[in-house]
Amino acid sequence: MMKKSLIGLGVAGVAAAALLAGCGGDSAGTQHSSTTAPPSAAGQQAGHNQQDVKFAQDMIAHHQQALDMAAMIPAKSTNPKVTDLGKRIAAAQDPEIRTMTEWLAKWGATPATSMPGMDHGSGHGSMPGMMTAEEMAKLNGATGTEFERTWLDMMIKHHQGAVEMAEVQQEKGSDAGAKQLAQDVIAAQQAEITEMQNLLKSS
Repeated sequence: MMKKSLIGLGVAGVAAAALLAGCGGDSAGTQHSSTTAPPSAAGQQAGHNQQDVKFAQDMIAHHQQALDMAAMIPAKSTNPKVTDLGKRIAAAQDPEIRTMTEWLAKWGATPATSMPGMDHGSGHGSMPGMMTAEEMAKLNGATGTEFERTWLDMMIKHHQGAVEMAEVQQEKGSDAGAKQLAQDVIAAQQAEITEMQNLLKSS
């Protein structure tokens, strides 16, 4: 009889221990959830917003038009300073296009679908500094000094538009990487604007 009682107590003890372990597990789980929630909330707060998406979509198209303009130089100009500037613009903006394209994919956003800014009616023509199809055709039809001056005039306006777009991103964007890229665009393109203005004065 005593042996049966001891066995019963042993079973009860195991059950109680299991119950306590189960409660402890739930408590630990609750504790874990509460400690991981703030980083998740912080991540959401520091994540991207609609302005970041718009900035990437628009700036991709904007950069693509700059690459188109830079690609015209070798066949139309022998000015080494203009040629060098075109190469530097392409070298800086092509990687930025790839970076922004990767962001859009990560954010599940639709990438820019228009041609590289050639169609004014595509909606991208309304972006600051974007050349119309007519302006691009005019540039493509010029050569020599006429091309160089037209190219510099247009690229100055193009850069000014990019700076304006980047300033909006700085003010309204949320994603840290996108805001840093906007700051890089402002710094680089303002310096190139000054360079192009000086080239126009000396030409």
